[in-house]
Amino acid sequence: MPIVLVVDDSEVDRRLIGGLLSKDMEWLVEYADNGEAALETMRIATPDVVVSDLLMPGMDGLQFVAAARGEFPKVPVILVTGQGSETLASQALRQGATSYVPKAVLAETLLETVEQVLALTAHDHKFERLMHCTTNIRHKFQLDNDPELIGTLGEFVRRTMTQMRFGDSADLNHVGVALEEGLLNALCHGNLELPAEHLPVVRQQLHDHGSSALVDERRQQAPYAERRILVGFDVTHERAQFVIRDQGPGFDASRLPAADDQASLAGQRGRGLVLIQNFMDEVAFNETGNELRMVLKRPAAPPATPSKT
Repeated sequence: MPIVLVVDDSEVDRRLIGGLLSKDMEWLVEYADNGEAALETMRIATPDVVVSDLLMPGMDGLQFVAAARGEFPKVPVILVTGQGSETLASQALRQGATSYVPKAVLAETLLETVEQVLALTAHDHKFERLMHCTTNIRHKFQLDNDPELIGTLGEFVRRTMTQMRFGDSADLNHVGVALEEGLLNALCHGNLELPAEHLPVVRQQLHDHGSSALVDERRQQAPYAERRILVGFDVTHERAQFVIRDQGPGFDASRLPAADDQASLAGQRGRGLVLIQNFMDEVAFNETGNELRMVLKRPAAPPATPSKT
């Protein structure tokens, strides 16, 4: 039974978040009213995922993420953010937070996000010793417009990178989230050309049922039915590169805001691009806007501590 730890200084917000999470009867929800108390709780019983408010007195969400990653690197942290906290959320994502959920869409997005993160933390060490000897892995995929393939491909990539010992659990969670967001963008925005106002409902349907009536209908129609998502995955011990290309009409990528303008990015292309920009070292679209290239460089190992003689 997965354990979800909720961290928030507001009792009202703790009850709200706990109520939303309790809709899934397979989750055990625990609570802490500040970052220090959360760390003490984690030392007693390590949770599977943490949902934490970003703005708290004392140890705020940013400091909590840094402390939690240092002490519990395998435990993902999801932040709950208020309006105007995009810059702090961006810092927290870079420091190791796995994802974030704006309070304005908490009811619509929280369960989906927790499910996504829990699924991404699954590990499979089969063939691990052999994979440790591998110096380069390269794959190409041609996916039809089936949403089920997105999660399957993301898990395959994470397992491959885990077996090659590329980064820690937080790094691999970041890869999984960024890849999933890029693939959803290629499917919904690119190949199927779904109107932006339909995307929140479609995402919720995909989370709840694994399918969407709108997606199913669209993928049977011309010209969408013949389109494919082309994915390239190339990983060495130093870097991982992902190329996602859809066969839709694309968009004018030159009109995107700068990567450090998080509020404008979220407004124009949504939360997914904010996550991708923060989790990857290099992010670029081609001129026609239907190809996304993402590069993650292997984190540098910390310097060895000199031994005392």
